[in-house]
Amino acid sequence: MELAKRFSQNPLLRPADVPPSRPGLEVACLLNPGVFEFDGKTWLLIRVAERPSQQPGIISFPVLREGGIDIIEIPLDDPELDATDPRVINYKGADYLTTLSHLRLMCSDDGIHFYEPEGYPALHGEGILQSFGIEDCRVAKLGDTYYLTFTAVSPNGVGVGLRTTKDWKTFERHGMMLPPHNKDVAIFEEKVNGKFYTLHRPSSVDIGGNYIWLAESPDGLHWGNHQIIATTRKGHWDSKRVGAGAAPIKTEKGWLEIYHGANEKHQYCLGLLLLDLNDPAKVIARSDAPIMMPSADYELTGFFGQVVFTNGHVVKGDTVTIYYGAADEVVCAADFSISALLSSLNC
Repeated sequence: MELAKRFSQNPLLRPADVPPSRPGLEVACLLNPGVFEFDGKTWLLIRVAERPSQQPGIISFPVLREGGIDIIEIPLDDPELDATDPRVINYKGADYLTTLSHLRLMCSDDGIHFYEPEGYPALHGEGILQSFGIEDCRVAKLGDTYYLTFTAVSPNGVGVGLRTTKDWKTFERHGMMLPPHNKDVAIFEEKVNGKFYTLHRPSSVDIGGNYIWLAESPDGLHWGNHQIIATTRKGHWDSKRVGAGAAPIKTEKGWLEIYHGANEKHQYCLGLLLLDLNDPAKVIARSDAPIMMPSADYELTGFFGQVVFTNGHVVKGDTVTIYYGAADEVVCAADFSISALLSSLNC
């Protein structure tokens, strides 16, 4: 049973609503934002994916270099080009992203209508470990500090970068929080037994799979005691990969985590994990069926269709509002009742 109440205003943001970061590029898609509250407003830290305007017979894509952005152009009929995936291409044995992503701040007074405020910088990849861009940011607030965990992509692999801020105008960079191959890092917004906790998703091509793990830290910077808490399930909606969404929501029943799962057809849905309040490595319950699956037109078709993917939400009373990427192209929102989510787990 799907429990999502989609906003009637969806999609809230489309690629045409956001100007490109520099001349010569176009915004190809907007993807799942990190979400937080600040200065009395709801804020989105949106993944903005850009590329050059595509010309007939040529595929072109941007790569971040030390001196700026380079544009690489390859004829579509080149026998050493594999461009069957709209997200990733392979050329002469090397992988490249078809777009270059950065993170853009937008805010709203009502949680529906968003605008780009003045005086707040965009966040771009920096250095060799982020040369293919930064993506899919989660935001967690502990005390007066916001922790930004994001996917850092480069020819060296896909890892997790970490930056912190208190005012969203100045940022402290903490380098690679978790090395490749890893992503989907969601830090708990409260310490448990004096320790920081985070969910993360290391990946294995040959042995194992794309599973959700838990790690702990004494300081929010150095992580260890890694434990696996959720694997894929054969024959289910989450049979191919699973990954954390945003920070778990603290409830009287446990830590409620909205996670994403995908099947062999690359259809992305959302489900639930319920973790013990005092021992988050203990899974109390897990969704058998999705709580949300692609069904609206804007979720079924787009840059990469059949996708609902969230890594950000706002909690107000019994309502959690998730902001999510639909079809890897537009930003949408939906409300859930937390009590209804818990009831769906028979809690």
